[in-house]
Amino acid sequence: MKNNILLVFIGLYAITMVKAQNQIQIDTSKSFIKWAGSNLFSFNEHYGTVKFKNGVLIKDADSLSGGRFEIDMNSILNTDGEYNKGLVWHLKNEDFFHVEKYPIARLEMTNVTYSDSLNLRIDANLTIKNVTKPIVYEATLRHQNNSTVMTAKFIIDRTRWNVNYQSKSLLKSLKDETISDAIEFEVIVITKSN
Repeated sequence: MKNNILLVFIGLYAITMVKAQNQIQIDTSKSFIKWAGSNLFSFNEHYGTVKFKNGVLIKDADSLSGGRFEIDMNSILNTDGEYNKGLVWHLKNEDFFHVEKYPIARLEMTNVTYSDSLNLRIDANLTIKNVTKPIVYEATLRHQNNSTVMTAKFIIDRTRWNVNYQSKSLLKSLKDETISDAIEFEVIVITKSN
């Protein structure tokens, strides 16, 4: 009898936790990532976008508690108008992201801390080229047309993910064509309307 009562309580607790945690699909047609990179000693900046393959934001009650995203590396675009096809080809090949071998990048939030109702500090694991490293960034939430909009900006050191082409850390002498190790990202995530 006691065992039956215990099983009922465990079942009710599990149902409550599932209901409390809500996974909201992102709208991959509206969500995207902007990227920017540049040479170390010149104003030769390039920028563009890459799209999400899928993703969810996870809410506990009304608070964001996590999220998981897959990024389609084949969707890389260069939008600054210069060297478009050649630059995209180079970004996709073995020198940079080796997209044929590693077509998906991933980001998984591991901890979310609210500084106020709209501003967050997010700890996450970022996986590129099958290398996973922790990152920390600030994000902002707002609500728009029955959707949640999350925006964030952060910079990574590409060499942590073995993206080493023309890196200053690996070259014996610095040259004009040395590429900055920093890649800037601006992330715009929009959930599907409720």
